[in-house]
Amino acid sequence: MVRILNFFCVALMGFSILGLYHVSEKTRVAHVQLNQVTARIAQERGSIGVLETEWQHVASPERVQQLAQTKLGMADTSSAQLSSFEQLPRRGADPAPLNNTPLHNASAQIPASPESGM
Repeated sequence: MVRILNFFCVALMGFSILGLYHVSEKTRVAHVQLNQVTARIAQERGSIGVLETEWQHVASPERVQQLAQTKLGMADTSSAQLSSFEQLPRRGADPAPLNNTPLHNASAQIPASPESGM
């Protein structure tokens, strides 16, 4: 009886050792994966920093203004120089005072849908 009890204790100790070894290996593998993911996150944060710097350069107001003036031919003039309230067409006026071109009525009416029941 004592030999059987000793055998079961030794077997239980062996299974415990195997279980602990398995948990230890899973922990080691998870730690390696965590280090890889942490390194990837640091690399992506560095890339994001570079992209933010490039965006600040591309979207800077001075650069946008320079591109508008040189490439698109837009001048830096205020809207008061381009039009005034006296030049706006009045209702019922036949020709528009802007470039002597007629204005088209831009209002639109949306028909009521039959599903709404109104």
